[in-house]
Amino acid sequence: MGYQPDAIKIAVLGSEGIEPVTKFSLVNAYTDSVVYTSNEIKEKGMFGPFKSSFRLDFSKFKTSGMYYLKVGSTKSPVFKIDDNVYEGTADFLLKYMRQQRCGYNPFLTDSCHLDDGFIVYHPTKSGERIDVTGGWHDASDYLQYTTTSANAIYQLLFAYRENSMVFGDEFQENGLPGSNGVPDVIDEAKHGMDWLQKMNPSPDEYYNQIADDRDHAGYRLPNEDTVVYSEKYKGRPVYLASSKPQGLGVFKNRSTGVASTAGKFASSFALGADVLSVFYPKYAKDLKERSIRAYTYGKTHPGVSQTAPCKAPYFYEEENWKDDMELAAASLFKFTKKLDYKIDGLNYAISEPVSPWIGRDSIRHYQYYPFLNVGHYEMASISSKDNKELLSDFYRKGLKMIYERAKDSPFLVGTPFVWCSNNYVTAAVTQCLLYKKLTGDESFDEMEASLRDWLFGCNPWGTTMIVGLPNTVDSPEDPHSSFKVLKKYQTYGGLVDGPVYGSIYNSLIGLELYNKDEYADFQSEMMVYHDDAGDYSTNEPTMDGTASLVYYLSSLEKHGMKGRKRSRNVLDNSGAIVRGRTSRKKLTLIFSGHEYSDGVETILKTLKKHRVKASFFLTGEFYKNKANKDFIEKAMAEGHYMGAHSDKHLLYNDWSDEKKILVKHDQFTVDLINNYIAMEKFGILKKDATYFLPPYEWNNNIITQWAIQQDIQIINYTRGTLMHADYTIPNTKQYRSSEEIFNSVKDFEKREGLNGAILLSHLGSHPARTDKFYNSLDNLIVLLKDRGYVFESLSSLLGSK
Repeated sequence: MGYQPDAIKIAVLGSEGIEPVTKFSLVNAYTDSVVYTSNEIKEKGMFGPFKSSFRLDFSKFKTSGMYYLKVGSTKSPVFKIDDNVYEGTADFLLKYMRQQRCGYNPFLTDSCHLDDGFIVYHPTKSGERIDVTGGWHDASDYLQYTTTSANAIYQLLFAYRENSMVFGDEFQENGLPGSNGVPDVIDEAKHGMDWLQKMNPSPDEYYNQIADDRDHAGYRLPNEDTVVYSEKYKGRPVYLASSKPQGLGVFKNRSTGVASTAGKFASSFALGADVLSVFYPKYAKDLKERSIRAYTYGKTHPGVSQTAPCKAPYFYEEENWKDDMELAAASLFKFTKKLDYKIDGLNYAISEPVSPWIGRDSIRHYQYYPFLNVGHYEMASISSKDNKELLSDFYRKGLKMIYERAKDSPFLVGTPFVWCSNNYVTAAVTQCLLYKKLTGDESFDEMEASLRDWLFGCNPWGTTMIVGLPNTVDSPEDPHSSFKVLKKYQTYGGLVDGPVYGSIYNSLIGLELYNKDEYADFQSEMMVYHDDAGDYSTNEPTMDGTASLVYYLSSLEKHGMKGRKRSRNVLDNSGAIVRGRTSRKKLTLIFSGHEYSDGVETILKTLKKHRVKASFFLTGEFYKNKANKDFIEKAMAEGHYMGAHSDKHLLYNDWSDEKKILVKHDQFTVDLINNYIAMEKFGILKKDATYFLPPYEWNNNIITQWAIQQDIQIINYTRGTLMHADYTIPNTKQYRSSEEIFNSVKDFEKREGLNGAILLSHLGSHPARTDKFYNSLDNLIVLLKDRGYVFESLSSLLGSK
């Protein structure tokens, strides 16, 4: 990701040799000139695959720019130093959350598991139907757990409460593209909360789980899930949270109570009652009442309610529950001000001062959960000075234990490398931040930086651990996911499980790598990671791990904003980008081409004269027409963006306000792919041309989502001018003369400004139109430059800060 200027910046050098390193250089990536040299190096010796290792500290360098490190002839990848390196990262993680939705799945624009479910383990209601459709699938399987989902809901709400200014609004409540006036993180949290309410249909019913390990039946998309759990009942089993051991097959869990589950219900409901009250007042009132009931139920049913196995002895073996009740008590005190909750919370905190996984090498699967105890932070915020110091010291003791395990490592990471190791890293780095917020103590800043950087590539494999973040460097490309394996749909934003000890990896049954191990040189008995869909132990994204990282990344983004308001690209109600950021006087020109191309020479000549880079969106038929070959090659040679405009110039939606879809999903996909196949003949690859202008400049959010499935972003022109009407023909109602079009641009600029504008016209028009607007392009550019506008390429405009 790079570094914020004031951040600790430490690189790790691992070597197959044992030569000492005494100096390193920081080099400007654009000029290849050395801008900083240092001998602040700590030798760390052997580690994993390395015979020697070193920590290179360049924290004193704070100038923004693009750089690489150099030791001898060895160069690092290029990285960025800037306040904005984390911009948009918290929202990016929500991509994976939306893809994990159960019920209506916006990524697939289809629904799944609508028959959920039938009750099991209820003393009087077993076999009855209960509507619990919704929520999120837990990982690449389709099980759903209150344990992880309630934690995810809390984490999303906590992130918004603490860092509300960083979150955008680009998706609707149902997860489809398009703004709805509510931040996307709130939409996602409410989607989870709606499901959590369903899992609590009455004051004494708290359900813990949907489905079981019979789900593990191979790769399949959720809307094509054919697993049958019962010949008698529709849907999937829904397990009541219970103090009694459960398991419908040979294997049973070791449940002892319900407080672990009830506490998670209570804290999520309580925080929801606070945060969601701004958006949904009546809904929030119901959550307040539910939170009080859930907490009371947890107090009267102490102990843990573990998830239930069936065919195999694997389940979430949660053993601690007082952290859940502490967080619930603190959350309830905040809006009830009842002293009993505060007293309870402090007692629970004292009984579990340090999360029990800290300091351990080996932990059973989810044995201590959540990995992060936010309860200490919430309790400290409502406590007296002495108790705040006590609670902060609990955090300090845990961090000290992690540091002691890490201090001899070149990566300074002291969390255990068991399954979901990245979740432990996320918990530890967040605890570092919360501790510093409570105390101002910077003792663990270097460890926090190392834990953070581990997730973003400062690890033995040199890869980030979040799919597609950032997309300019090595990140997971082959996650263990049916979306990727079956359809090549990427799981963007998903935090993968992360490395495991070599001993764990070597003991796994049924694990088979699908491809040659690209990281073979960096594996060791110490730890193993594979970017391979066959490695379910290290490369499977998890919903709760992803949600838990949202708070930390939003905090970094907030820090980088330094109180400034973030400027964003403007989207229409279909989710298409229709304008760049409006904070600067920059704009761009785009041209579409399908049937006519009579203006190409004039347009290229004018653009070259004014040194303007434009974008050309052309249909597959245009690319395949030999008459257009010279123009396309010349436009490419002159550095213009060459994009897609569909293969056959299909009309996707009718012209009504409802925009009824006129094409089927497969028809759209094949047509889009054929457009890119035609572009490949010119060497234009899809990955380099990800902006797409829909034919007729007409689409809805379903079309936008289908494009997103193909890693394509739909753009459209900025409404308000008549530039797009340059195709109209005389003697028709739609006809607009070039003078009218030109004046419409002047008037709109005077009235509203053109900051960030995307101005569209066509490469040609019907011969019946003799008044060609492209002949006015020269004057238009002169006019807008005189008014202070800078013409940028589309990619620069939409990606600029």
